[in-house]
Amino acid sequence: MDTVDRKRKKVVPPTPEEEAMAAYEDIISVFSSTTDPGEMKALFDDMFTESEKKDFVTRWLLMDDIYKGKPQREIAAKRGLSLCKITRGSKMLKKEDGFMRHLLSSRYDEDHTHI
Repeated sequence: MDTVDRKRKKVVPPTPEEEAMAAYEDIISVFSSTTDPGEMKALFDDMFTESEKKDFVTRWLLMDDIYKGKPQREIAAKRGLSLCKITRGSKMLKKEDGFMRHLLSSRYDEDHTHI
């Protein structure tokens, strides 16, 4: 958001960081308002390259594998991922307030306490 420098009466453009944060919030708003799966697929197809879609599908599968307790070396071999990326995913799932942990728990666990 542009601000006015009151002494000089000039419009001060947002910093790159401010512009990026505003764009991030805008993207979240658009994704949140898109409730139709067909529209969401069209949005993803327009917005992301095939490689980018493959990357976030791989990340999704990685988190699912970790949550289900598959060994890290098995995941690395199957998904072609480094142990470092798998360890990072594992740490994310161990955070008690982590969104992915709660999402996967609600999908798989009766008592929501898998990890």
